[in-house]
Amino acid sequence: MRGAEAPSTQSGRGRRLLGAAAAVFVLLATLAGGAVWVGWRFHTDPGPLSEPLTMVVPRGAGVAAIAELLAEKGVIEQPLVFRASARIQDLPLKAGEYRFEPGISQRNVMLKMFKGEVVVRRLTVPEGLTAFEILALLDATEGLEDKVSQSPPEGSLLPETYHFSWGDGRPEMVDRMRAGMSRTLDELWEGRQPNLPLAGKEQALVLASIVERETGIDRERPHVAAVFLNRLRKGIKLQSDPTVIYGLSDRTGRLDRALTKDDLARPNPWNTYLIDGLPPSPIANPGRAAINAVLHPAASDDLFFVADGTGGHAFAKTLADHNRNVAKWRKIEKARKTGAAE
Repeated sequence: MRGAEAPSTQSGRGRRLLGAAAAVFVLLATLAGGAVWVGWRFHTDPGPLSEPLTMVVPRGAGVAAIAELLAEKGVIEQPLVFRASARIQDLPLKAGEYRFEPGISQRNVMLKMFKGEVVVRRLTVPEGLTAFEILALLDATEGLEDKVSQSPPEGSLLPETYHFSWGDGRPEMVDRMRAGMSRTLDELWEGRQPNLPLAGKEQALVLASIVERETGIDRERPHVAAVFLNRLRKGIKLQSDPTVIYGLSDRTGRLDRALTKDDLARPNPWNTYLIDGLPPSPIANPGRAAINAVLHPAASDDLFFVADGTGGHAFAKTLADHNRNVAKWRKIEKARKTGAAE
């Protein structure tokens, strides 16, 4: 009888072992599921950030370093969960400057960095700066990298507002400015007025740079352009003070003093009181409006202009009228100096 009972006993033990194993599996599965659920909550719930934050993720940083940096800045709470999620999903995270809003979840932080939704910065290049001044502006702009090894040709950079991201290169910004000027000059030259006394678009650029430095008033640019074009037609020297300054200032375009009669008599390639016609190169980087003014000048026979004391200029057709305007300007200058002295 005992021999007949052995199989039943062994079968019962097997069932108990299987049951125990199943219980352990269920427990482990429950624990694993709980851990996944907790991890998912950490991943998708609002994060700890209490106010907007802008931060830079450096180039070359791996997932672990990025997770620690985000935790250090208070953007996320669980760097281990962040690391695990990024690796499980195989999401490459891009470097750059990011802005995170309060309460952003780890999931949305990760998606923002995966998509490369970096902060877009703005750089405004004013009209009339020289190449020297634009390079100085680029050097002082936070977020740009690398130096420009060679100064671009004067007049080749288009003044306007440029968008860039943290880590963009200064040489690439210069390339964009040069491409912008080339496109703008080509476009405007095609639509120019006929019979302009200009040999080509390069001369238009030279004259536009002079107009740009002579006046910052939009409505005056076509009138100033007309004066210089009239003088070119008649073979009269341009006699533009900014061209003299450019030559005297080692092409920086700025003097820390007023021009003198000796300056006007001092030879340099850009001194339009001494040379005939246009100088050999632009004296600044003109904007679109100045180029357009040269190619679409005002209808005017004027040959002269001088400051009028209001920020603008008084124009004249004859030297006699011009001399009267100059005399008025001298009185204004004298009154200002007297008032300042008092």
